[in-house]
Amino acid sequence: WYWIGVCAGLGAALGVLGLGVLRDVRIALPLAVVAGAVVGWLLSDWAGAIAGGVGGVLGAFGATPTVRGALARGGTAGGTAVLVGGAALVLAALSFVPVLGYLVALALPVLGLRLRRRQGERHAGLRILARD
Repeated sequence: WYWIGVCAGLGAALGVLGLGVLRDVRIALPLAVVAGAVVGWLLSDWAGAIAGGVGGVLGAFGATPTVRGALARGGTAGGTAVLVGGAALVLAALSFVPVLGYLVALALPVLGLRLRRRQGERHAGLRILARD
């Protein structure tokens, strides 16, 4: 069970890294699935390959609102790739802590959905101040 969790966490980290570098979920998602499955296969046979592939999907989808939001707010492609790549490196390191690999893979889409819901909110207080 330990190596399956590591594979899931590494797959999620690869999904985050792929999306940070490529900036398009349609391109990053299949590459993250394949990369996660290959890493999982190398570490833990079929169970690891499946966990790594699923982790890649969860990581790519979880990082989508963050990457899109950063680029929409004026972030450069290179700067976003470096920062998201650093976060992916931290996620990969956390995956080697027992049970945290599972939590990394499961927490990314939850945090992404939460961030996606909050993106549409406007701050009415700031519009009221601008009416002068």
